[in-house]
Amino acid sequence: MSRLIPASKAALGLGSFLAIPIFFASLMTSSLAVEKPRIVVSSHGHRTFHDPAAATEAKIWALAFVPPLLLIAFSLLAAHFPYSIYVTCAGACVVALVLTIPLHRWELRHTARFLYGEDLIADNTTSSSIEHGQWEREAAATARSLVHYTIGLALAAVIITLFLTVRRRRTSTAPAS
Repeated sequence: MSRLIPASKAALGLGSFLAIPIFFASLMTSSLAVEKPRIVVSSHGHRTFHDPAAATEAKIWALAFVPPLLLIAFSLLAAHFPYSIYVTCAGACVVALVLTIPLHRWELRHTARFLYGEDLIADNTTSSSIEHGQWEREAAATARSLVHYTIGLALAAVIITLFLTVRRRRTSTAPAS
């Protein structure tokens, strides 16, 4: 059992920290990928759009937890090997970038599923607060922004780790006065 717990938990802590923005980016992307309105057809054939079903919302949240949990599991595995901080940062960058690969396609599909926009009200009425496709553009932009923040945080962690490593090696090799 003690072999499962790494000697240094820095990589696991960093992986958990980097999993936070990845979770929120994943929440945006999974919402774009899965969410669809609940359509109720009356006896006269009139279709009414309603908010998504609770099962759809649960599926969105469950899918949003997958990438951050993968990163945490990867960082736990990486913590058993040398250079674990660097490997964890590289893994966070890869996971973050993988989220953006299908993002444009999901944005277009979500826009097509919500004919009246995210608020389910036609754009030509005065009650419509969100135009068709506006929410999708903003969600995709938010996901991309969170991915950029994740990569920036990972690069900052690499720079700080390199700085501390160089500083430690310089002070340990300096002659005693």
